[in-house]
Amino acid sequence: MLAFAPWRVLLLINVPIAVLAFIGIRAGIAGDDAGELHRDPVDIVGAALATATIVLALVAPTLFVEDGADSSAPWLASAATVAAALLFVCRERWARHPLLDLRLVAHPQVSGGLAFKAAAGLATAGLGYLVTLQLQLDWGWTPGQAALGMLPQVVVLIAGGSVIGPLVRRVGLDRAAWLSAAAVVVGLAVYTGLGWFGYAIVAIALVLVAAGMRVVGMVAGTNVLRGLPKDRTTIGAALVDTASEITSGAGIAVAGTILAALFTGAITTPNWSSHQTAEFHEAVTIAGLTLTVVAAALVSWGITRTRGQVSDRQTQ
Repeated sequence: MLAFAPWRVLLLINVPIAVLAFIGIRAGIAGDDAGELHRDPVDIVGAALATATIVLALVAPTLFVEDGADSSAPWLASAATVAAALLFVCRERWARHPLLDLRLVAHPQVSGGLAFKAAAGLATAGLGYLVTLQLQLDWGWTPGQAALGMLPQVVVLIAGGSVIGPLVRRVGLDRAAWLSAAAVVVGLAVYTGLGWFGYAIVAIALVLVAAGMRVVGMVAGTNVLRGLPKDRTTIGAALVDTASEITSGAGIAVAGTILAALFTGAITTPNWSSHQTAEFHEAVTIAGLTLTVVAAALVSWGITRTRGQVSDRQTQ
């Protein structure tokens, strides 16, 4: 589509999908039992503080690149990020009806599952962003060719559903969670270290990340719901989606900020100089390494949190 239409047209793709989802939910899913729903009021203040924290955290790095460290704007944005985050935590600890009960999030199954989901979201979005830029801007592929280049990821995401059930039955839910999350990290690492050796390596990285994400999406969500009371499963589902969405945005923000900081000139300018090409390679390597380290830390945290739960269940 980008070959003959502005990029904003891509946003309209979600409209018919959303309409079909709305119709399908209304027609095919039974309504909630009113007696099982809680009547807690919405925590508007908590929602506003959470939104402010996320927005400021994503804006601050951009201000450092655009205005420089000598400017006051990025430092003010960073300080506001910390202040908003602290106020959010205080609000959720003291509110009678918090938006996010931090005691529930602290449960090992919940925090471990969210860590796995966050690692998958970070790696998937970051890898997709970097590969798309590499194929089109560095290798000179057209938008259509780049779309075909991303096809291995799409195929695995669609076909992977048939292997989730057998895998979970074979290795168990908890092991499947960290194995799939580890596959995501390995795929990102493969791209970061070997992605310049040709498309075959890029395709392998896309397949590894997609395969891991396909499995972790299900098992991480199940882990989170297992650790929550029955009347809080809705917030559990929302937490899983939010962890993925926030880290997806963070993955693109981190990669884009590093590219903006290290690449001189406009990145969309055709016919880069050899110096610009070297800058792009360096920026992609640093961005990929950064995302790999953060994703690996999240997976390690998730393994640590859920391992004790496995031992406890075996003991019981």
